[in-house]
Amino acid sequence: MRRPIIQFESNRLGDDIATLSCGHSQRSQRNSLFINQTKIALEEISNSPIGVNLNCFQCDKFELPDHFVPYKKTPIFTEESLPVALTRDHSTKIGIWAKIIISEGKLRYRVDILKADMELSQDKSGIIIPEIMHNVEPLGIVSFFIQFYKAPTV
Repeated sequence: MRRPIIQFESNRLGDDIATLSCGHSQRSQRNSLFINQTKIALEEISNSPIGVNLNCFQCDKFELPDHFVPYKKTPIFTEESLPVALTRDHSTKIGIWAKIIISEGKLRYRVDILKADMELSQDKSGIIIPEIMHNVEPLGIVSFFIQFYKAPTV
């Protein structure tokens, strides 16, 4: 999944670290980035790598950034109280991740762009990736809520 670089800096070891809009970071060799799996010298990128799209393999694997913190959650939804909007394609904002947490029953979670069709249960939560269209469908009796995550404020 392609994500733009929103911050770029060097760490104390001299590695270049690109922070992507999803919140994940990618480390690269000194003075170069890997774009479409091709090594690109930073000098070849006009002025700054900010805005350059990199493939985020962590988003492809539905990995919530480790440093993100919960900041709000929905009320508990059931198959009867589930808002219709959640059954249609919708997305979260830039940098906002979420986790679908099931307390009873099962819920189908679909992310068409990633060809993902998952059955969520008490044993399997669903990770919602920022800005990616997704939808849910109750599979019988279900009870769940959605916990939202964002980068911690400094």
